Amino acid sequence: MNDLLSKYEEAKNQLTLKQKVGQLFMPAAFINDTEEEVQKLEYLINTLDIGAICFFHSRASAATNFEGKKKVVHNEKSYNRLLQLIERYQKAANIPLLIAIDAEWGLAMRIENTPQYPYAITLGAIQEQPNLLFDVGKHIGLDCLNAGVHWNLSPVVDINNNPENPVIGYRSFGDDKDSVTSKSLAYIQGMSSVGVLNSVKHFPGHGDTATDSHLGLPVIDKSKEILMENELFPFIKHIQEGVDSVMMGHLSIPSLDESGNPSTTSYPIITELLRNELGFNGVIISDALNMHAVSKQYTVKGTLEAAAFKAGMDMMCFTEYPTEGIAEILKSATTERIEESFKRVWQLKEKAFLDHPSKQAPNPVAEEGLNRKLALFALTECYGDTNGVRMLKAGQFLNLSIGSPAENLFSKSIENTFDKQHHHVKSENLTDIKQLVASNENVVLALFPPAVKPKGAFGLEAPILEFIRELISQKNVLIYLFGNPYVSNILGLEVNSNLVIAYQDFKVFQKVAFEHFQNKFEAKGKLPFQMKSAFHH
Repeated sequence: MNDLLSKYEEAKNQLTLKQKVGQLFMPAAFINDTEEEVQKLEYLINTLDIGAICFFHSRASAATNFEGKKKVVHNEKSYNRLLQLIERYQKAANIPLLIAIDAEWGLAMRIENTPQYPYAITLGAIQEQPNLLFDVGKHIGLDCLNAGVHWNLSPVVDINNNPENPVIGYRSFGDDKDSVTSKSLAYIQGMSSVGVLNSVKHFPGHGDTATDSHLGLPVIDKSKEILMENELFPFIKHIQEGVDSVMMGHLSIPSLDESGNPSTTSYPIITELLRNELGFNGVIISDALNMHAVSKQYTVKGTLEAAAFKAGMDMMCFTEYPTEGIAEILKSATTERIEESFKRVWQLKEKAFLDHPSKQAPNPVAEEGLNRKLALFALTECYGDTNGVRMLKAGQFLNLSIGSPAENLFSKSIENTFDKQHHHVKSENLTDIKQLVASNENVVLALFPPAVKPKGAFGLEAPILEFIRELISQKNVLIYLFGNPYVSNILGLEVNSNLVIAYQDFKVFQKVAFEHFQNKFEAKGKLPFQMKSAFHH
């Protein structure tokens, strides 16, 4: 690889038109690919002058395996493998590649045994601590740099105003536009401070839908006025602050494009609204082009890429047919239009390669200390009956847990400190547990939902969920929820229920939750969305 990137003024005369189009393509690279697949991608990079690649875990991970039919292979050595592959792919490239990844909550989103930070929804609970959000962005940025990643396709700035949202939910900072905007701005400033590129997503706003765009095309029926003052609000602010790139969602929004076309291939949404009206001059990148919301509508290889380009797209993320896509664009687009996109992408490369020549972060950053602070500021008390909590802590209670975290420190700490035996509730021992419950008035329940996504009641089996609801309606229960806070919507909480949301099951979050149980600090977090049950604060 030629390590040195030339300046745009030189590059525009050095590269052929075909090479310039190649620079607009970002195929997926999989950490757990076979050698044959790796060589195939090396060949494409080399012969098509591909501009960027985006790393995913494996062909069985959620990003490609929407129906969940393939088994995800756990790979202890993913991180080292990522480093090797980046080196190989850069070597195959004639022009330095931009390396991208989705690291919304750190490299751990895609790679085992790498630092994991809290989900956006957890950060959404933190009140008035922009420096902490900055630190999260900076830590994630340093982790990216150490791995050789230039471009973190994050943060999500969708306003999650639909609790049924199957695909955004916990990836959003919440349902309040001001909070979403201020949190994402601080996070981006942290990443930018170490020279990592960002992308706000999913334009024009993927928050208010109950359809997963990996599977089908969500339709958002809202007027332009409402979108401008809510969904588009964070994007407008980020554009004013100079965001590096905007990622298009696959959404049908009739008020913005009456044809109902997905925004990915919509000229009115990409060029007229985002480019011209909102004045965004940076790189517009597609959401993954393999997603069924769009891929099912374009059956001829390369036509989807050409349609997205025609609508105003600069970078084709997760393009499945780069050879055909490049050919289609060369056939249908003007030289001027190609030059416009090429210039934007090249300037992004200049920012990655020339403005921050030292690509190695000083040394790996430890996430533990930062995660502890985040846990302290995020923990949220939703108490309907503080008296009930006091009585419970002062007397006898049953120590129960549901779900299987890697390690349940919380319930163990209660057992060791308060001498209350820990019982792990499973469908197999439900009958015995119910007998224990019958002879106890007070229950502390540590809830570790098996899944982070809402599909199928967050992985809670029907009899278990039924048991939780009965518990809540009949006993004095204090629940500690170590998981997606939207789980609170399905528990059947009542006006006088007591719930503490810890958000994550990390060990340090469990330790902090136990300190809270011991009354060692006051909860400072606030629920980042409106609950939809009888329950209120």
